[in-house]
Amino acid sequence: MKKLFKIVLACGLTLICFSCYYNEFPELEDVVIDPNEEVSFVNDIVPIFSSNNCSQCHNANLDPDLRAGNEYSSLIPDYVTAQSPNTSKLYTKLAVENHRELDATSIALIKKWIDDGAENN
Repeated sequence: MKKLFKIVLACGLTLICFSCYYNEFPELEDVVIDPNEEVSFVNDIVPIFSSNNCSQCHNANLDPDLRAGNEYSSLIPDYVTAQSPNTSKLYTKLAVENHRELDATSIALIKKWIDDGAENN
């Protein structure tokens, strides 16, 4: 019985250790954004919110308020941590949890904007 237990345990550990590798954001690898390109909040990020109708739900009744003119003040600092997309609620909600199923370019732009300091530009 002990031998069978050891075999099952060894097989289980092997499966856990060598199971499929999962890349957290596989589609982002295909998106190339010039590192010298400045991502503008007003020109690049706000249009993502409006084209995906985010303010339909995220309005005065649901945070963050993504209605026109309220976006930046609603996101900073509660939903975006400048220069840290992986700890930013906005980025993790969109990229990791796949909220609203944004395209890879939009997610990459949001990531770059956060990486660059999440300026209100």
